[in-house]
Amino acid sequence: MTVREVRICVVGDELSVGVGDARALGWVGRVMARSRFDAPAMHFTLAVPGETTSELGARWEKETAPRFGPDAECENRLVVALGRHDLAAGLSIARSRLNLANVLDVADSARIQTFVVGPPPGRPEDGPRIAELSAAFADVASRRRVPYVDTYTPLAAHEQWLADLAQNGSLYPGQAGYGLMAWLVLHTGWHAWLGLPTDE
Repeated sequence: MTVREVRICVVGDELSVGVGDARALGWVGRVMARSRFDAPAMHFTLAVPGETTSELGARWEKETAPRFGPDAECENRLVVALGRHDLAAGLSIARSRLNLANVLDVADSARIQTFVVGPPPGRPEDGPRIAELSAAFADVASRRRVPYVDTYTPLAAHEQWLADLAQNGSLYPGQAGYGLMAWLVLHTGWHAWLGLPTDE
């Protein structure tokens, strides 16, 4: 039996490339390192600093298209790594929901399986709004039966996460924080989504 090539595109803001991580792995690098494929998988992290869901929605198809392979030969997967910039940009929750819904619906129509990682905690004063945004994203994903990783709820009061943020001006985690995000991704359906055995 021929082993199909797996190509994974991760679209998101600067958190998806591990800004603030001294090891430069971020959560994506850590997750890929713990994923055992039958043949080497290709993964591409396509990040734009400060990006909102509106901006992500406008670019993801054009940027992933040349990296994905023909359907018959490749297993194309999309990871949507959502950040917190919708809040600073003043986007409404309804607009943020619609933006994510559009991405998931277009991906589904193109037969691209999708996995969504929600925004993690940031500045304490933004906590309630990030929680609301994460819950809205989770609902959109759930309605489409797309796996969703809530990174906000488990990390909002996590000592190591908060310590990492404090060192980086409440914007970015460090090595430990990205490790926590990777753990959440790996334990919230990642292996099942890819049809892989867990590494435990």
